[in-house]
Amino acid sequence: MDKKDNSGVLFKNDKIENERSPNYKGNITVGGQDFWLSAWIKEGKGGKFMGLALSPKDQQQKAKPKSSGFDDMPDDVPF
Repeated sequence: MDKKDNSGVLFKNDKIENERSPNYKGNITVGGQDFWLSAWIKEGKGGKFMGLALSPKDQQQKAKPKSSGFDDMPDDVPF
């Protein structure tokens, strides 16, 4: 399937994990670059609207390595 520049799609997010999870998720191509697209349904003075956020697809989010809980202990603990 060919990507059309300056266009994208949004799908209802069926996997809401918490109150900060987007209501809709999808992707969009702008200027030849691919982005993840997220949308939240919000309420304002003028009624309901969607807040949007973009994040580059090629930007990998680096997860912090899980700590064992002992990383900050001194090496010379006497036990």
